[in-house]
This record gives sequence, C-alpha cells and structure tokens, in this order.
Amino acid sequence: MSRLLAIIRKEFLHIRRDPRTLSIMFLMPVVQMILLGYVATTNIEHLSTVVLDRDRTPQSRELIDAYRASNYFDITYYVDEEASLLQLLDSGKARAGMIIPAGYGEQLLSNRRPQIAVLIDGSDPNVSNVALAAAQTVGQALSVKVIQRQLGMATGSASGLEVRPRVLYNPEMKSSSYMIPALVGLILQYLTTLFTALAIVREREQGTIEQLIVTPIRSYELVVGKVVPYVAVAFFDLSEVLMVGVFWFGVPIRGSISLLLGLSFLFLFTSLGLGLFISSVAQTQQEAMFLSFFILLPSIFLSGFFFPLEAMPTALQVVSYTIPLRYFLFIVRSIVLKGVGITTLTNEVIALCIFGPVIMGLATRSFRKRLE
Repeated sequence: MSRLLAIIRKEFLHIRRDPRTLSIMFLMPVVQMILLGYVATTNIEHLSTVVLDRDRTPQSRELIDAYRASNYFDITYYVDEEASLLQLLDSGKARAGMIIPAGYGEQLLSNRRPQIAVLIDGSDPNVSNVALAAAQTVGQALSVKVIQRQLGMATGSASGLEVRPRVLYNPEMKSSSYMIPALVGLILQYLTTLFTALAIVREREQGTIEQLIVTPIRSYELVVGKVVPYVAVAFFDLSEVLMVGVFWFGVPIRGSISLLLGLSFLFLFTSLGLGLFISSVAQTQQEAMFLSFFILLPSIFLSGFFFPLEAMPTALQVVSYTIPLRYFLFIVRSIVLKGVGITTLTNEVIALCIFGPVIMGLATRSFRKRLE
C-alpha cells in the first residue's frame, strides 16, 4: 500500500507541476459544456425569409403576419421580382422565400383556393425539414381560420376530433435538455481516455517509466497508481459539467445524483481502459492523440449522441451495441430527464459491468506486458 500511495502521490505532483495540462483538465469541461450546449441543438427558429408579394392586399399581409408570428420565419427581405428572391437564396442571406401571386386576396374572398409558393434552401437537410414542416403547419392553420370565417363559424365551434397531446420529461421540447446530459458522458470519456494515454506515454518519452520499472514497485501497482489520480480528476470534471448544466442551462436533475455518480464510476473503467490500451500501443504523445481520436470519434457518432440510433442502418445499429458510450448516454439521460431508478436501467448497467472490467483487464494486461 505504501508503494501504491507513493505512485499516486507522484502522479498528483506531475499533474500539479504542469500548469498548462492542469488548466486544460479543469477548464476544458466547462468550455466544452458551454459551447456544445449552445451549438449542439436541433431547435431551428428565426429563419431569414424573403417575401415577393405580388398581391399587396390585406389578405396577403395576413398571410405574411401568420408566418412571422410562428417564430420559425423572420421576414427580413421584401423584393419586387423573382430573380432578386433567388439571388438572396443563392447567397445564403435568406433560407426561405415566399411568393404570393397577384389575385391571391381576390381568389380567397371568392371562395376559390389560391396557391402560394414557399421556396426552402435544402442545402442543410436539418434546417429544410423543419422549415418544410413549419411552412405546411402555418399554411394549414391559416386555411382553417379562413374556412371558419367564410362559414361564419367561431373558432372552436365546429365539432370533430380534438387531440390534446402531452409531452413528458421535456415539455418545452428543448434540445439542450436532451443534449446536455449526453455531454456529461462525452466529456467524461474524452478527458479520461486522452489524458490517461498522454500521461503514461509522456513518461515513456522522458525515460522516467524505465526508472520506475527497476524499482520494487510491481507492475499492477504502477498501473493503479497512474490511473487513480485521473479518476479523481474525472469526478471533479463531472461535478463541473453537472453544475454548468443545472445552473447555466437550467436542466433539472430529476433522478438520484448518487446513482448517477456510481454508474459514472462504472463507466470510467471503460474510458480509463481505453487510455491504458492506447498507452501500450503508442510510442509518442502525438501518436497517442491520433489513436485517441481514432477510437473516440466513432463512439460519438454510433452512441446516439448526435443521431438517433433508430435512424441508422441495421448494420450500424448492430455495431453500436459494442460502444460503451451508448449505454452510458441512455443512463445519464434517463436519470437526469426521467428520474428513473436502477431497476429501469438493468440492461445498461449489466452491459457496463461487462465492458468495464473486460476492457480494463485487457488493457492492464497489455500494458503490463509492455512494461515487462
């Protein structure tokens, strides 16, 4: 135990004496959380919109106001010809365009069905899908209002089916409430894997790890002593990102914090194991960084962080079952947003109980062979 504590103390001293790495360890999680919390969002609103109104009647102005009031479209440009509208779309200054033909108001008053054109920039499918759905929804709502007015009926007086949807867990449907809990897992894996790999490879570059090998310290004591300080750093970073998520972005934690911390500790076995594995393969810090990104990037895309797993091809869905981050993201989102207990997370906990010890065991064995 004294030898192990000496190695742990030595690693803490290394961390403290490297102010640049120390600042990155503690500041990077906060910076990543704030940046990604604002950037990684699927809420599309206030699209810059150009309008070509060839009718210029109260009816056309009512249509424009309906689209403006939806918050999806900001009417920022008015043009007099179609070429100018297309030019604004080509330049990217406008993401949507509306063309109201002449005679729109007259056709509306004579109970005919006028048509308008809504042009949407489809270069970004995420934006175009939201804009397309919003344009259709606003048009349908205004159409119902016009029909009721023509029939002399007050809004809501007509009989029919009434649907009252209710959104659970995230009533405001804010994408930040969905993405920010996932950032906990992403940042935790990124930091522990990268810094564990770099710290050990740095000792190999400096030649100090060979000095440790010739001492009475056993190989497993060296492995544990190098890993434990980064567990402490990881939990400090975890508390940082949780506080930023709660107090900065207003994401409530509805479940047990102690359960979240316990399962986070279980997940750390996989990320620290990956760091050890990289350190047993890489010769330089640059090589360790490249290998870290090579391993971490696929896990980001195949874990359900950005894209729904259900939308992926079947082959990639099968591959995603080998990504530990997939299970931890489900755990974090379920605890934070739904407030569930461990009984609901049984399958995910079992998966981490398998991945963690296996990855850590194989990585430790490979690292010990490298030392010997």
